[in-house]
Amino acid sequence: MKVPFSWLTEHLALTEGIGVDEVVDALVRVGIEVDGVHRLEQVRGPLVIGRVEKITELTQFKKPIRYCRVDVGDAVTPGSTDATRGIICGATNFTEGDLVVVALPGAVLPGDFAISARKTYGHLSEGIMCSARELGLGEDHSGILVLPRNSATPGDDATEGLGLDDAVLEVTPTPDRGYALSVRGLARELACALDLPFADPGLRELPKAKGDAWPVRIEDPDGCKRFVVRRVSGLDPSAPTPWWMQRRLMLAGIRSISLAVDVTNYVMLELGQPLHAFDAERVKGELVVRRAKEGEKLTTLDDVERVLDPGDIVICDDTGPISLAGTMGGASTEITPESTDVLLEGAFWNPASISRTARRHHLFSEAAKRFERHTDPAVAPVAVEMAANLLRTYGGGTVQLGRTDEGRMEKLPPVTMPISLPDEVAGVRYERGVTARRLTQIGCKVSIDTAPDGTGLVVAEPPSWRPDLQRPADLVEEVLRLEGYDTIPSTVPAAPPGTGLTAEQRRKRSVARALAEAGYVEVAPPPFVSKQTWDKMGLPADDVRRNTVSLLNPLDADSAELATTLLPGLLDALQRNQSRGLRDVALFHIGQVFLPQKGAPRVPDPPVTERPSDEELATLEASVPKQPLHVAVVLSGNRERAGWWGPGRSASWADAVQAARIVAEVSGVELQIEAAEHAPWHPGRCARLLVGDFPVGYAGELHPKVVEAMGLPKRTVAMELDLDAVPVVGNRPARPLSRYP
Repeated sequence: MKVPFSWLTEHLALTEGIGVDEVVDALVRVGIEVDGVHRLEQVRGPLVIGRVEKITELTQFKKPIRYCRVDVGDAVTPGSTDATRGIICGATNFTEGDLVVVALPGAVLPGDFAISARKTYGHLSEGIMCSARELGLGEDHSGILVLPRNSATPGDDATEGLGLDDAVLEVTPTPDRGYALSVRGLARELACALDLPFADPGLRELPKAKGDAWPVRIEDPDGCKRFVVRRVSGLDPSAPTPWWMQRRLMLAGIRSISLAVDVTNYVMLELGQPLHAFDAERVKGELVVRRAKEGEKLTTLDDVERVLDPGDIVICDDTGPISLAGTMGGASTEITPESTDVLLEGAFWNPASISRTARRHHLFSEAAKRFERHTDPAVAPVAVEMAANLLRTYGGGTVQLGRTDEGRMEKLPPVTMPISLPDEVAGVRYERGVTARRLTQIGCKVSIDTAPDGTGLVVAEPPSWRPDLQRPADLVEEVLRLEGYDTIPSTVPAAPPGTGLTAEQRRKRSVARALAEAGYVEVAPPPFVSKQTWDKMGLPADDVRRNTVSLLNPLDADSAELATTLLPGLLDALQRNQSRGLRDVALFHIGQVFLPQKGAPRVPDPPVTERPSDEELATLEASVPKQPLHVAVVLSGNRERAGWWGPGRSASWADAVQAARIVAEVSGVELQIEAAEHAPWHPGRCARLLVGDFPVGYAGELHPKVVEAMGLPKRTVAMELDLDAVPVVGNRPARPLSRYP
């Protein structure tokens, strides 16, 4: 998330001496990762506001070129009586009368791009009209930056008006801190780190409402805990977004679209509550929140028709689904340049459901990113009210008296812990009152109690935005985090004698080292596959490798199975390298495969607040699939390159067998080879690998149909071997060196 420094500190009373560097250090200290700081003061020299007075189209060139006369106030050309400057521009997103940003000769833009007067396209260009990217304000380079009319005067210093003395922080909060994906959440963290007072913008008083804004029915209370609607009528569709809001959105990496859309994006960044705006005139009947029906379709705002899943939560009207809840709105009710009547919706959606929907439809929107990390259900009406007021202020709309607020909001249960627990965990004696103060800073309602044995207790009621505070350990983490992990003394424990790597661990390292020395590159592909992979690999219908373990909450709905072989991940990595121009590829991977046990019980769901019983632990262990360690290699292209030493040599099935011999030699066992037929290998070029009479793997050239189905180079070869099935040979005594030559 990108956030301007000026916006982040708006709700804080910064003391003298606290600047960007101090803020970055403070955020990092409390666990908020700062990936970078982009300082806007890279622009130097004369930068002014200009007004386009005249545009002359130069039609004799192959691309659009304009010669413009721009009023720059007092910054006229020395010795000239003309109040305007001539500037050549290739952008077409502006008209006469628009206000633009002009870099005059002598200015230096980011990247040390110096501006000077020069003759081009038959005219003298005395500066440039700048885009947002040229000024370092954002990535938009589709046209020049056009400011709202009457927002400035020609000749004004643009540095101050654009806020180029600001800085943008790029932060990456951890997934369990969804509240930090907002200015509100980050400002609170900063206030805790610097011990500053914090004015929470999410605790504003709501005006009284009369009746409902729109009829709403929630049919899926588990998927939607709260649904708030406000209606704004009489909106001026031509009303521009105010410059200060455009600037903040631009610096946050969001392109300005229209006032209604910009307001919802702005409130999302400010409070962390995603909103959606419907065109009220296009909504037919009451809004219904439910699960999608089998076969239902919805065309989303990106003009993609999506087939919905029964697990998706949708918002419907009388015509059917009009929004994919928490992810993306529908095209049928989107805000258009003619929209004057707007419904503002703010809701609290089930995080797990939104996460699955986003992955199922590959729609990783800014809204979904926040909902799947848990938003604050208490801030939904505040966010909707804030958006409605902004539309009234800048769009001339009228906020209707009604407010719809359906659903229930459950309070989070209080957490009780011994008041001395943070001291005991950290090994630090904190000052009296530190625990209560720190928990109060993060929003908890704290009270002090006494146990029957006289032990002091802290009872903390978590705020609505902190559902992760469930156990005493969570409260301890907050105290230690805010007091500073650097205050905890570190003592490196002495390693007990006689320990070290096991024989299996030493062998794994030796195998990896030997394959690397043989020219293979180690990769670590994810262990997830799709069921279609087995068809591409040509596995028979009764092949045991098709019997996989399915994930309840996969990262990708198309790859929801745990791999029973290392080959799919390796072959995918090979194909990816080939698509990027690498022809001679030799990869290896050492990792676990997942083999479900016959008759295994269903995976239990033991409680996390107490130790599971012995029976639950036994059931849990019996349900876990076997996870033997395998080693696999894949090769394509030349195994030996051509050079002065002779012609090159293409990789063949013999190289795959040789890789297995390397593994066997390092393991200290003798490998036997015999011909075999085993998918996905070529039946005439497949070798079974045996240690004694026990098969441990296969090697050879892949079947041509497999190569074609998976988009691999011809003659791709592979080897896979069960490393756990190879016996571990102990240290063998070395023969003494002969005394005699």
